[in-house]
Amino acid sequence: MAARGDRSTGDTVRHPLFARFYARLAPAVDVRAGVGAHRAELLAGLAGRVVEVGAGSGLNFGRYPETVREVVAVEPEPRLRRLAEDAAARAAVPVSVVPGTAEELPLESGAFDAAVMSLVLCSVRDPERALAEVRRVLRPGGRLRFYEHVRAAGAGAALLQRALDRTVWPRLFGGCHTARDTVGAIRAAGFAEVSHRRLRVPESGVPTPVSALVLGGARRP
Repeated sequence: MAARGDRSTGDTVRHPLFARFYARLAPAVDVRAGVGAHRAELLAGLAGRVVEVGAGSGLNFGRYPETVREVVAVEPEPRLRRLAEDAAARAAVPVSVVPGTAEELPLESGAFDAAVMSLVLCSVRDPERALAEVRRVLRPGGRLRFYEHVRAAGAGAALLQRALDRTVWPRLFGGCHTARDTVGAIRAAGFAEVSHRRLRVPESGVPTPVSALVLGGARRP
């Protein structure tokens, strides 16, 4: 859940407490809950120039295949952006980290072969605008890869998610909303060939409000 959420001024989103929490917890979750394997699947087969929207602390950087010529990573939260810059220096492919929000990407139109959104659409203030920006910066035929928290399938779990989204969850977790219809939003944004599979993270044990995820891809027409 890389920090998005309430926007302050310019290209900065500040969630200092959540950023500290995320930076410490996320690497362990990658290992213990299988998220690292999902990240690898998300990025497999990418090539050319890639924009990663909401890069967080840069946990994806070490998993980009060598067929990727360049990654431009956009991250608005200052603490997470500094950690992403450190991760970029260790990456096997060229990665540049820039400030900016998903709703106003500081990038040229049609400049990228692929876009990656990983645990970010749950937390942006305006998912529709963010997806419109991603579509803008992709070249025609460019690919979108996404890995996102979504609404749970069960009625009881979905009801709990909606209650949390209206109250404490976004405040505690950097603007995260647990029950968004992200696949529907991607289709509504005009992307074609939208495909995905649902995941439960972790696969066993007691589920959390963010255990329901989707991993998939789409294409800019």
